[in-house]
Parts: sequence; structure tokens; C-alpha cells
Amino acid sequence: MFTQPEAALTPVRIDDADGVGPTSRSDQAPPSTLRRFEVHIGGQGLPGELALVPQARGLVVFAHGSGSSRLSPRNRLVADILHGYRLDTLLFDLLTDSEAADRRKVFDIDLLGQRVGAALQWTRTDERCARLGTGLFGASTGAAAALSAAALHPGWVTSVVSRGGRPDLAAALLPKVQSPTLLIVGGHDTEVLQLNRGAMRLMQCESRLEVVPGATHLFEELGAIETVAHLAGSWFANHLPLRVQ
Repeated sequence: MFTQPEAALTPVRIDDADGVGPTSRSDQAPPSTLRRFEVHIGGQGLPGELALVPQARGLVVFAHGSGSSRLSPRNRLVADILHGYRLDTLLFDLLTDSEAADRRKVFDIDLLGQRVGAALQWTRTDERCARLGTGLFGASTGAAAALSAAALHPGWVTSVVSRGGRPDLAAALLPKVQSPTLLIVGGHDTEVLQLNRGAMRLMQCESRLEVVPGATHLFEELGAIETVAHLAGSWFANHLPLRVQ
């Protein structure tokens, strides 16, 4: 296993299921012509924000973790960096306000996966993004929801990225995931790292596990979340088709 000094916050690939080498990184700044729209998803009218870049190469739908929302500062920072990769983004609340107050629903992966599925269906009917290839970016429990949705809607999801995720919570569906999947874990998040290793062994799709040395579960260390965002941007850019037929 190749290692680097933890202070560098340079990602270290520790597992590579398909032998694919590192992808190229984009340093393009977010476009000044970014357009943002308030949207509502599914029968519950879940609030969200659709951000569109010029000449988008794809769309990334975010699934936040437990106790979070579309206003998550970490996910919004990731989204801003993904815009520089010419990727549109959709951040939305997976639960209504009353549902979010129920801890059982916060950790109900089946329910959260259904909500991600509803968002995917919405993207295929909205003319602003209907013909774009769609990736999923999940954090914590949201990663399990994203993988569940990818397993249940394989034709709608071109790739998945998990940030500090709990893919093990979707263990029964992991063998059915067909979308290329990148798992990103902090080097100091040892328990979650082991859970991701175990989850990866269940997956039969193209997959890779990246470790950000020195980072903890929330990637709050200097430069950590930016490293996550560029890893995600490269993964999506290399796995999203320009258009869906």
C-alpha cells in the first residue's frame, strides 16, 4: 500500500477494483454565469436548489447525511467546486421538516433511497437537465441512500461518489449496483474506513476506495473537503456521458 505524509492531505488510493489509474484534475474556476433555481421534488414538494453551468457535461444529485439538509456547508462547497468541472448540481432535502424530527426516518435508508429515486425521476422530466447523464454524491447515511437508488434505477445513474459514507447500510443492494463508484474516507475515520472496505468487497461494479490522510469523518481539516471535491469532480467528469439518449 502506497502512503504519504498525513499533513499533505493528498488522497491515497488503497484499493482499486478495476485497475483504472488516477483521473485528471480540473482547476477551472466556477463559471460566473452560474444560474440557480429553487425547485420542489416529488409528491412531498421537497425543497431544493438546481444550479446550472454553461455547456454542462453532466448533473450531480446530492444526498446529504443524517441531521443535515440542502444547506450543508460542506456539500455546498463541494457543489461549487463541481461547477468548475462543468457539472450542474441538485441539492435537496430528503425529508420534510416533520420527518426530519423523527430519528427513525433520519436513518431509514429505504425511505431515503426512495427520495433519491424521486429526485432522479424529477431530473428526467425537467427540461433543464433531462438529457444530462446523472451522478450521485452521497455523504454519511446519504451515501447508502444514493447506492440504494443506483441499484434500483441502474439506467438513471452513471456514477456514484461517497464522502465519509456508510455504504454498509445498503449492504443487501450493493451487489446490484452497476454504476462506477468512488468511496472517499478520511484517514483518521478508522471505523468507517473498515466498513467501506467491507462494503467494497460486496460490490461487483467498477469501484475505488480513496483515503484522504489526516482527515476525520467530516473532513473539517484544512484542505480536506477541497480534496474530496476534486476527487469527485474527476470521477464524475470521467464517468458521465455528455448526453443521455
